[in-house]
Amino acid sequence: MNRVVVTGLGVISPVGNTVAEFWKNLCDGVCGIGPITRFDTSEHKAKLAAEVKGFDPLSCFASVPEARRADLYTQYAMGAACEAMTDSGLDAALTAGAVNPRRVGVYVGSGIGGMSTFVNETLKLHDRGPSRVSPLFIPMMIGNMAAGTISIRYGLKGPTLPVVTACATSSHTVGEAFHAIRHGYADAIVAGGAEATITPLAVAGFVNCKALSESEDPAAASLPFDARRAGFVMGEGAAMLVLESYEHAISRGAHIYAEVCGYGNTADAYHMTSPDPSAGGAAEAIRLALEEAGITPSDASTIYVNAHGTGTSLNDSTETTAFKAVFGERAYDLHISSTKSMTGHMLGATGAVEAVASVLALRDGVVPPTINLTVPDPACDLNYTPGVAVHTDLRTAVSTSLGFGGHNACLAFKKWG
Repeated sequence: MNRVVVTGLGVISPVGNTVAEFWKNLCDGVCGIGPITRFDTSEHKAKLAAEVKGFDPLSCFASVPEARRADLYTQYAMGAACEAMTDSGLDAALTAGAVNPRRVGVYVGSGIGGMSTFVNETLKLHDRGPSRVSPLFIPMMIGNMAAGTISIRYGLKGPTLPVVTACATSSHTVGEAFHAIRHGYADAIVAGGAEATITPLAVAGFVNCKALSESEDPAAASLPFDARRAGFVMGEGAAMLVLESYEHAISRGAHIYAEVCGYGNTADAYHMTSPDPSAGGAAEAIRLALEEAGITPSDASTIYVNAHGTGTSLNDSTETTAFKAVFGERAYDLHISSTKSMTGHMLGATGAVEAVASVLALRDGVVPPTINLTVPDPACDLNYTPGVAVHTDLRTAVSTSLGFGGHNACLAFKKWG
């Protein structure tokens, strides 16, 4: 089987629209959460979100008309993909004919897809009739279009598909891409996720299913593992990783960030929205990833865990139970944090953005903090890195994602060099 490495990274996020800015702000504990600016929230219970700021679609699209033919989630996906492809040097290699495009794929998903397009065109239908619905409605709205647009831009003709597993979406895209390369179905894959759902409809829907924080204080809204937690804060953006077989990366002299070494994919088979409180499915996903990676509980003191850590009551206690089930007493030696405390919950993009954070944590030996964790919950008593980043020796990283429908994903990475 092939070894699989990470050679390129790209991020569009509430705390930065480049990998360098994103990572600096995470390490500095910068909060990307603030009042919603996209619409009037006077009739909404949730007033805050983690919005992307200052993103220019023309940084990744050739013209205004081209950008307008893409929903915002696809624009974010393209922004992150452009950075990742340039970072990896894969775009230049393709242009030079040094890489076979039929061996390069795109695994990019979205939990919800083109929500803005769906809402806008529905309003047109209601207010102005069917003749006013855009002919681009369907291609802009569907959840595979981010993957398709990236494939078209770079002429990538290898295995290409989206994944839709709610909040676990882009951990699954990265994991499935890892296995596709590991087993020889591709030489390289652009893997990640994108989401743009800060709309009145989505906010109302999440509030009414009791998922969102209703705090109006950005410093007291996204509170993973804190006793005061009362729901997640919606985020948005995209993240992409270029994965390659080790041999393919070395043959073209690519820079290597880390090795992808394990992946777990399980289901709770329990409830539409709530995690199984026994944490059996989440724990099994972690075990599968560690087993494939050759990581054992005895390695705990050199492991960084980027937890799903949404700031919802059940998720955080269940995830704590899962870590204890897998690592036993060594769970207290893990270096754990939830970067959602800064980025909010980016839904279908969250797994990939947290995979990027995990890779960079290994590169720099830095555990980004869980900010605003000031009232520890006795049910969440592990080392969740409150407040301030920690510099330490890290050899491996684990990233967990749990999605509505009972989907569980876990990724494992090893430090390179």
